[in-house]
Amino acid sequence: MAQIIILREAVAHLIHDGDTVALEGFTHLIPFAAGHEIVRQGRKNLSLVRMTPDLIYDQLIGAGCASKLKFSWGGNPGVGSLHRLRDAVENGWPHELMLEEHSHADMANAYVAGAANLPFTVLRGYAGSDLPKHNHNIRAIRCPFTGEELAATPAIRPDVTVIHAQRADRAGNVLLWGILGVQKEAALAARRLIVTVEEIVDSLDAPPNACILPQWTVTAVCAVPGGAFPSYAQGFYERDNRFYLAWDVIARNRETFQSWIKRHILDTSDFNDFKRVYSESSGHPSMRPR
Repeated sequence: MAQIIILREAVAHLIHDGDTVALEGFTHLIPFAAGHEIVRQGRKNLSLVRMTPDLIYDQLIGAGCASKLKFSWGGNPGVGSLHRLRDAVENGWPHELMLEEHSHADMANAYVAGAANLPFTVLRGYAGSDLPKHNHNIRAIRCPFTGEELAATPAIRPDVTVIHAQRADRAGNVLLWGILGVQKEAALAARRLIVTVEEIVDSLDAPPNACILPQWTVTAVCAVPGGAFPSYAQGFYERDNRFYLAWDVIARNRETFQSWIKRHILDTSDFNDFKRVYSESSGHPSMRPR
């Protein structure tokens, strides 16, 4: 059953050094506040999983939280490379990072298999690909019914999945809408689930075809208004494109990155404090509510 607690307590009690952790969210509802709290609490040796690692994973990797990354694409959306990710892979800074690369289809299906408590997933998607030559977890199997050769990869079963959503009720049921990506599958595949939300309400008043995670799938719900910033939360605020452009400059240089992390995350007490410092340092409001 879900507990409603503050984010600091959720990370302290539920995310441990050495865990496999997935912070999912595609385009919007990216759990930046939770990622910052992981950095703030100094978690180490995490195996990070995400279909499309972007800025928050660049921050986690540059801060030394990760020893491995399982992914299918990585970059600063619409801008370019993740410079802290590149520095870790190419130069071992702040330490070496093991990579395990998969296709989008594979990652999505591996989450589905994990959510179904199956040991692996099966797909055709690697026909003609060189990825199986570089990833020993992509293996060929033969269909027992047709004889067709297929690819099999292990199910993704994170120790902890973290997502951001628009709303939860006081019983811990979670409502999210808009572009969902694999949030639902990643949530159901995890042993423990932390959900940060824009608001906690008495009744969800869910629209038709909305995604609802029932309370028995959720470990902790944390009210963190603006917790997806600088990505967007549909119905609450827009994406701050200026931050994504600025990050390209910030992350290129180790010293500039470390200075930014110290001022905006390590020296702030929580995400509200981060938003205040960001607003002061950037010279513009941290969010533009709709």
